[in-house]
Amino acid sequence: MAKLTKKQKEALSKYDPTQAYSLDKAAEILKEISYTKFDSSVDIDIRLGVDPRKADQMVRGVVALPHGTGKDVRVLVLCTPDKNEEAKAAGADHVGLDDYIAKIEGGWTDIDVIITMPTVMAKLGRLGRVLGPRGLMPNPKSGTVTLEVGNAVKEVKAGKIDFKVDKTGIIHTSIGKVSFDAAKIAENAQEVINTLLKLKPSSAKGTYVKSINLSSTMSPGVIIDKGTVTGL
Repeated sequence: MAKLTKKQKEALSKYDPTQAYSLDKAAEILKEISYTKFDSSVDIDIRLGVDPRKADQMVRGVVALPHGTGKDVRVLVLCTPDKNEEAKAAGADHVGLDDYIAKIEGGWTDIDVIITMPTVMAKLGRLGRVLGPRGLMPNPKSGTVTLEVGNAVKEVKAGKIDFKVDKTGIIHTSIGKVSFDAAKIAENAQEVINTLLKLKPSSAKGTYVKSINLSSTMSPGVIIDKGTVTGL
């Protein structure tokens, strides 16, 4: 086992890592045990009782966090010229089409979200090898392929995130920053859980939500007591 640093020992002295806590208490603990000099991201990890190898058990969705992510999300809109002003007015950081496609083909990916239109998607096919591994390929299910590009930009900037289960059956996503009030962290976490419950595949058998953990950048994880979570 790796030797613990002084900061890690100090964090572990403030709570019991083997005990399960309510969302509210876990959020409070997380604020106490996060020791980075920057404003760490808060992440939630939810292990689901699904088999992602089966198409009908692939859990994917979008959620609008009530308190946002705390991040300045960099948005690129790839659209036809008639939508340029709409995208810019909504707050998009970059707006264009062929010029940005060429930049991406050259390896540029200095963005967090790409929003595009159904009529433009055909042009993005050849960008799959660049965008796919980085999770940047627009997808109708996540609301990033739409004719309403202005609304899509506003939603992403306000804290709309998309998530999908990984091959091990875990949903991992950021839900805020350590600087958030504990109540806001807990409410964002609850919103993600609420959305996941609505997405339960009918073919999933047994326990759907197996475990929930909260953590921040470089902090130990805090186990959530499922019995205290609304809806579980």
